Amino acid sequence: MLDDATKAQLQSYLERASQPIEIVASLDDSEASGEVLSLLKDVAASSPLVTLTESRDDPHRKPSFSINRPGENHGPRFAGLPMGHEFTSLILALLQIGGYPPKVEQEVLEQIRALDRDLDFEVYVSLTCHNCPDVVQALNLMAVQNPRIKTTMIEGGTFQDEIKEREIMGVPTVFLNGTMFGNGRMSLEEILAKIDTSGTEREAKKIDAKDPFDVLIVGGGPAGAAAAVYAARKGIRTGVASERFGGQVLDTLGIENFISIKETEGPKFAHALEEHVRNYDVDIMNLQRAKALVPHSGAGKDLIEVQLESGASLKSKSVIISTGARWRNINVPGEQEFKNKGVAYCPHCDGPLFKGKRVAVIGGGNSGVEAAIDLAGIVGHVTLIEYDTALRADAVLQNKLKSLANVDVFTNAQTTEITGDQKVTGLVYKDRASGELKTVALEGVFIQIGLVPNTDWLKGVVELSKHGEIIVDARGQTSVPGVFAAGDATTVPFKQIIIAAGDGAKAALGAFDYLIRSPATVH
Repeated sequence: MLDDATKAQLQSYLERASQPIEIVASLDDSEASGEVLSLLKDVAASSPLVTLTESRDDPHRKPSFSINRPGENHGPRFAGLPMGHEFTSLILALLQIGGYPPKVEQEVLEQIRALDRDLDFEVYVSLTCHNCPDVVQALNLMAVQNPRIKTTMIEGGTFQDEIKEREIMGVPTVFLNGTMFGNGRMSLEEILAKIDTSGTEREAKKIDAKDPFDVLIVGGGPAGAAAAVYAARKGIRTGVASERFGGQVLDTLGIENFISIKETEGPKFAHALEEHVRNYDVDIMNLQRAKALVPHSGAGKDLIEVQLESGASLKSKSVIISTGARWRNINVPGEQEFKNKGVAYCPHCDGPLFKGKRVAVIGGGNSGVEAAIDLAGIVGHVTLIEYDTALRADAVLQNKLKSLANVDVFTNAQTTEITGDQKVTGLVYKDRASGELKTVALEGVFIQIGLVPNTDWLKGVVELSKHGEIIVDARGQTSVPGVFAAGDATTVPFKQIIIAAGDGAKAALGAFDYLIRSPATVH
């Protein structure tokens, strides 16, 4: 199953294990079981601490296998073949069962161990989904830490019947004790917040009691991370309040244009951002959504306040806003109703779930055309719909699109409705030239029409452009003294990771310059 290089890498990883690891495989005579068994034999051969037992008469999904400590049976379970992006999930589960400590704060581990009810998670994934491993690995860690928690990764391609029965049209999809728990990427902290509300309340109280910062950064994407590093290097008290550290980068698959990094993936890049920030004395407050900005009165020593959705508030002498942007909705009937029931935004994650089916891509820019090209190799047919009279993507992408036999392109077309019953069954668009309404029968709609800045909470406080972007000057200063902004939430053109990072550094230097010139003393 594994090539020699991967076997050597696996053996090197498993040298970090210090305790016995038992793998129990539930198999039948299918080809899929044969592939799983081949993989597990390679794993067992990689370390003397690993033992493999086969079972053909247990009640679990076939093929599947669990990873346990001797005498236990609640360890992480994998149903299907955990290759692709999930191979890392397999390695981490092996190491954690084998005694290798997870890179998680002790406080979080204690919160997991304190959960006192039975939790049985099932997470459906595709092997091309770059968001799925985060969810799988978080749930696996919880199962390793607490015997009352069980989790199973289910590879959708192997268990298509379950995908159809449960009407799963987006990954990752998580069920808890047989009931829908969540869709999309979730961090360990987000999962804990959903099942342990007392933990959220405790965190809010801790945040409310924090001393004022010199620089408070709101948002933890590339702009926020760069701002945090530059501010902390000035030796001033720096904090980051972020809804999810990494921001939209977490939803990005390939990154090939960040200078000095030839290629990487969004989640890996986001992890590197956080690691870099944590090398400095920066107070990171994750899962914190800002709801209001209260500027200082101008009296000299007043502090700026950022109020959070949790009920807590933070105070600072200066603030850098780097809340980024989110996918733009088309705002037509059916879009909200059928999210994760045929309406999707990530072709890399959810494309494999539409294998052989008919889908539409809305948007004729680079993102839309790239999505259509990607999906054309998986699905049965792609219909690309563009509002403008011509596609806006780069010529090389348009030429590639035109070469594909299973793609239709309609320009000067306005999507008016997404139709369906329990899930998407079609799409209605208006021919803008004739005014005629036309219907396309399909099973999936991928929306790729750009971004909208996360600035609703700033309306009436900070000057915004007609597009809702924060207006900034050359130093990143906003219309409010002491409040700076950086990245995709601002009027800075060309929304790129490298530009956002540079913006963050510039805003931090601007904030520091503001502090040393203001009457208040920098700590």
